[in-house]
Amino acid sequence: MKVEVRLSGSGGQGLILAGIILAEGAISTDLNAVQTQSYGPEARGGASKCEVVISENEINFPKISKPNILLSLTQKSLNQYLKDMDNSGIIVIDSSIEVKCTENLNIYKFPIINSSKEVTGSYVSANMVALGVISQLVKDVDIENIKKSIIKRVPKGTQESNIKAFEKGIELFRNNIDVNH
Repeated sequence: MKVEVRLSGSGGQGLILAGIILAEGAISTDLNAVQTQSYGPEARGGASKCEVVISENEINFPKISKPNILLSLTQKSLNQYLKDMDNSGIIVIDSSIEVKCTENLNIYKFPIINSSKEVTGSYVSANMVALGVISQLVKDVDIENIKKSIIKRVPKGTQESNIKAFEKGIELFRNNIDVNH
């Protein structure tokens, strides 16, 4: 088992934190994981991506060239990273994003950003909603280990709302998979 996940959007959406949490959850599940990140010099509002490689074997190279899973929370990030996708890859996007190219790719569209607002009253936890969705695609990583990592990594006092947002992402995936796929 080896999966390569790219989380992309704009700076300030918390996708780097989501990637760190996913990698920690994988390690706690006794898998190997490597997380890398990059973002534009303007940080908040600029381009942002986080990459996580998860494998049951040793990981020899931390970078991703053809991700199996691409999460995009902005149109700009989808446009930028779509060309890199593995031919049988999975794309997870916010429902506000347009996809013009389908090829052999599996596209999942969810109201990630609006669900964050609905659950927590803020768009700030969209990263945790997205992580909940991604957790359903990376089935070898134990959900409880991801929750433990969320509690450890998010700011004190926000653990409960972040767990709720994460669980909302799981619910979105499980309840809407047939409709949005």
